[in-house]
Amino acid sequence: MASQLEDRTDADDRSPHYEDQYLSLMRRIWTEGSERSDRTGVGTRSLFGQTMRFDLSDGQMPLITTKRVYWKTATRELLWFLTGNTNIRPLVQQRVGIWTDWPLDKYRRATGEDISAEDFSQRIAEDAAFAEEWGDLGPVYGKQWVDWPTYVPAGDGLYRKGEGINQVAQLVASLRDNPGSRRHILEGWNVAELDAMALPPCHKTYQFHVADGKLNGLLFQRSCDVALGLPFNLWSAALLQVMLAQQAGLEPGDFVWMGGDVHLYLNHEALVREQLSRIPSGSPRLELLRRPDTIFDYTIEDFAVHDYTPQAHISAPVAV
Repeated sequence: MASQLEDRTDADDRSPHYEDQYLSLMRRIWTEGSERSDRTGVGTRSLFGQTMRFDLSDGQMPLITTKRVYWKTATRELLWFLTGNTNIRPLVQQRVGIWTDWPLDKYRRATGEDISAEDFSQRIAEDAAFAEEWGDLGPVYGKQWVDWPTYVPAGDGLYRKGEGINQVAQLVASLRDNPGSRRHILEGWNVAELDAMALPPCHKTYQFHVADGKLNGLLFQRSCDVALGLPFNLWSAALLQVMLAQQAGLEPGDFVWMGGDVHLYLNHEALVREQLSRIPSGSPRLELLRRPDTIFDYTIEDFAVHDYTPQAHISAPVAV
């Protein structure tokens, strides 16, 4: 396999492209990664502790070009996180199905009904009671981001639930009022609530740094499905950084991505082979069409991407 996946950045005579980092990571995992069993039973090839860096100035974004990335779908997911909602109903009503597999699997196991994903999503979208019972994911990303739970003394050694912490609002205020702080952090890994989540947070910790009027960002991802998840994660994290920069009156700087367990699923071989045969091209740009009053007021219509001409979509199964 290794001999068939030569490093295209060395094999062709062209200028470096930001996407070369992603393709090089994919190649290293597939040719050098340790083969491991995993939670899903599918199996992976994995490396530990990988890093990429992208320049977000002048509207640049780490949008993968060697296959189509549905950036509007990823954006709708990010906007959903910012609402604090943990039910998939608002997503499926926008025809976003990236979180449907987990509640669908739970429903099938609980009821024995071999319902299709399409029929399940339709019931979630049309039936509020059904969505309330079967569509919730537990306290996943958005809940932790904007409503991190707190507990206050209630007497006799007991505690009651207090007002939740809106980390995102606090982060924006901190970037504006105390830009030199080393505590510009957004955290999703709430140890006390991990077992209640459909999936513990993969992109778990964000940190930001202000220098020379620019907002730099870092995402640490504990677990990363490089073939399917990472293209979405790169776009979403960079977009969040751009939105934060706009709200704080800063310019976007560098975006640093760090991965812990960085892997490719064994059943993604066809995708890996196809994508590594392609050459990245183009330089898509993001334009923010307005500046909302708060970071919670963005809509999908506020974002435009120019000069994005990706190659064809490559499908692959999701490991649940």
